[in-house]
Amino acid sequence: MDPIECLATREVYRNPWMVVREDDVRRPDGSPGIYGVVDKPTYALVVARDGDRFRLVEQFRYPIGLRRWEFPQGTAPGSLDGNEPAAADLAAAELREETGLRADSMVVLGQLDVAPGMSSQRGWVWLATGLTEGEHEREHEEQDMRSAWFTTAQIEAMMLSGEITDAQTLAAWTLLRLAERDRA
Repeated sequence: MDPIECLATREVYRNPWMVVREDDVRRPDGSPGIYGVVDKPTYALVVARDGDRFRLVEQFRYPIGLRRWEFPQGTAPGSLDGNEPAAADLAAAELREETGLRADSMVVLGQLDVAPGMSSQRGWVWLATGLTEGEHEREHEEQDMRSAWFTTAQIEAMMLSGEITDAQTLAAWTLLRLAERDRA
């Protein structure tokens, strides 16, 4: 049995990228409460690796008012309506759209929950290798995006200096390093 039981749910807000809902709940002790939830579709994050080079993208992140470097990541249009593509297809599409790269090999490194205290969104982290350069296919919202290659040392220095602060990128880097350790 779930520790919190949902008694009723209502949609408060919707746009193409998210749904905000409020649930009436009963806690384990029987007391009533409410829970606000942001529903977002599953996303893919891609660690594109070419030897000791990794491809990052940089864009302006409106909610925090800053430009940030991160691994390519995103969701698919229409995913909120149950039209989610296969995880591997989403990862390949995000890599191609944001960087122009195509990968011969895509391997799952793990799964991440973005903010499980307030959001249902989960994501898959992929390692892409055997890369071929091509033209990016960015969405209109990504018009300010740029991408570049960075070495391990550069990425870790950017993480330590606060230049890379995206939680999913930091977590994906940890999954990559753990996978490398397990292979050693």
